[in-house]
Amino acid sequence: MKKGLLHHIELYVSNLNKTTEFWGWLLEELGYTMFQEWESGRSWRLGDTYIVFVQAEDRFLDVPFHRCRVGLNHLAFYASSRDHVDEITRKLKIKDVNILYLDRHPYAGGANHYAVYFEDPDRIKVELVASE
Repeated sequence: MKKGLLHHIELYVSNLNKTTEFWGWLLEELGYTMFQEWESGRSWRLGDTYIVFVQAEDRFLDVPFHRCRVGLNHLAFYASSRDHVDEITRKLKIKDVNILYLDRHPYAGGANHYAVYFEDPDRIKVELVASE
């Protein structure tokens, strides 16, 4: 039974090329594969769930995304282990991705919550949390 399971997430982005470069490697590290590709969008799939990124029209680019406004705050994904969180953290640093809460990393979510928090090109917060 699939009732209640997440089918897909669709995010409008300011620069599809930058978003594809950022999310492509990350989602593939998490086991997703490229699912769909068209002129103004891309999607990656894991099992029955997929994530879609669509280029926003120019007329909607005047107000940038901010996670504290009404709407999406962040996306959180499971890592396979604490070592996986550490591995992705190293890769994020190499890619010069903005890692959040470095002063409390990897316990920014609390003493029993091992995770890395970072931002995508549109400053959407992403969390990768160890499942242990």
